[in-house]
Amino acid sequence: MIDRNENPDFLNSFLDYSITMLNKSPNTVKEYNYDLSTFLKFIKLEYGLTNETDFSKITTKDITIDTIRKITLNDIHAFISYLATDLKSKPATRARKISSIRVFFKYLSRKAKLIDVNPAQDLETPKVGKRMPKYLSLDDSKKLLEVASDEENRNNERDLAITTLFLNCGMRLSELVNINIKDINFNDCKMTVIGKGDKERTIYLNKSCINAINNYLSIRPKEAINFDSRNALFLSERRERISNRTVQYIIKNELRKAGLDTNKYSVHKLRHTAATLMYQYGNVDIRALQELLGHQSISTTEIYTHVENEQVRSAVERNPLSDFVE
Repeated sequence: MIDRNENPDFLNSFLDYSITMLNKSPNTVKEYNYDLSTFLKFIKLEYGLTNETDFSKITTKDITIDTIRKITLNDIHAFISYLATDLKSKPATRARKISSIRVFFKYLSRKAKLIDVNPAQDLETPKVGKRMPKYLSLDDSKKLLEVASDEENRNNERDLAITTLFLNCGMRLSELVNINIKDINFNDCKMTVIGKGDKERTIYLNKSCINAINNYLSIRPKEAINFDSRNALFLSERRERISNRTVQYIIKNELRKAGLDTNKYSVHKLRHTAATLMYQYGNVDIRALQELLGHQSISTTEIYTHVENEQVRSAVERNPLSDFVE
């Protein structure tokens, strides 16, 4: 939750612009707020505008636009260096903060017209090496589904449906918790979800997904706690729309019971798992996978083309020249 009372007015204006004009998601706006608050705290420290020695306790409400006008590219570089050396931030974290700073100063200079010079205009984003996605093997995925279906779990129908959708459809956590019953077309075996940037897309449901959903709906509480919850597919034990945190707890508990490393795997890794399994076993075209996952850029989807692919390995081994050299 963003505490807007802690922000200077120009930062709150930027957050409003991000929501209304840039159509950014609440999570992205929250990241903007965190990144830019961290940057402004550093600026106060760098400019000697605070006597507070505890970085986390530095306030930014009193920063004026006059101070912002003094910021140079060198100040931004100093901040990135501070992130790396003092806060031990990873390259991906630093890259995200650079992106936030770039969008922020573009807004201040071009849209709000609050500054004449954009100090971030020539700010470069450091190259971040693409990491191989972590994902469950097919056998480990089956173990997780077996744990979810354990009858000793009083919510096994619900939890199995949740896990089945993650592993078969590759949806995001926010997409799953926001599913409404009316979003599901049982006749055509598909449903509509709202992804990043408030973009709507269709997800097709296989036999396991339809069966898991129907099994859960047969025991789902009929009376929900409020109007929003009455529409929700997944309910908590309190009969309200299930929360992100509850789903994360469910998956973490299932991973632990399946003997899988909860530090290595998470809800988001189940999305990676679904994408990887579809690419490895489903002969899916990379463009189709991009659409299925709701990726804006094909380069995001391409990470799944670098995972070990038995089909590609087999094709190489079947090459008629494979035994030419003894």
